[in-house]
Amino acid sequence: MTDTRNALVVVNGDDIHHDLLSASQVFQQLGIEAGLVTRRAMGLNRFVDARPETADADVYLFYTAGGQFPTAQQEALAAAVAAGTGFVGVHGANIMGWEGDGIDPADRPYFDLLGNRYLSHGPGHHEGRHTIEIVGEHPITEGLDDFELFDEYYEFEFADDDVQVIAQRHRADGVVIPVMYVRNVGEGRVVYLALGHDMRSWGEPPVRTLVRRALAWAAGIL
Repeated sequence: MTDTRNALVVVNGDDIHHDLLSASQVFQQLGIEAGLVTRRAMGLNRFVDARPETADADVYLFYTAGGQFPTAQQEALAAAVAAGTGFVGVHGANIMGWEGDGIDPADRPYFDLLGNRYLSHGPGHHEGRHTIEIVGEHPITEGLDDFELFDEYYEFEFADDDVQVIAQRHRADGVVIPVMYVRNVGEGRVVYLALGHDMRSWGEPPVRTLVRRALAWAAGIL
């Protein structure tokens, strides 16, 4: 009997600079290529008293750009991941609310789960061509070489230091900026990939490989 694993690609948000529908199609295809039965969904009010299409997922992938994510829903998602469901956050999935200079307490459960929150695009232009450096050893990056990519720059703040950075870039001033990491939350596996603003990134073979492997690893099949 085949051990079939399910993935759910979830999009949400109100930022017109992110093409949520196209992203959902791209990431659904990558999930299928990773060997997962992959479905798409819109909206984050789905984890409390989850319907089967949500509850049966072995891994969630978020491509989100703001929008509402109620605290109770964050807590339900965090509980599912701690119990063993995988989670992959891509690009704007780390956009959260602010209170003063810190995280909005309403977003604290999600911040603690994902492990980071967006701060800014960094100094200078908000996008450009840069070198993605593979660092350390991990099944997601095994056999991959450094690669060049045109994408939107993201800089973020970690929730804690319980992460393994597996890809990074250097800013023009030499500062090292993480772009991909993995972590464990309870029994669940979590991945965050800062790359992936639009098709200029999604269409690049190395990025597609990273997403496929991230889904497979988080689902426990890699």
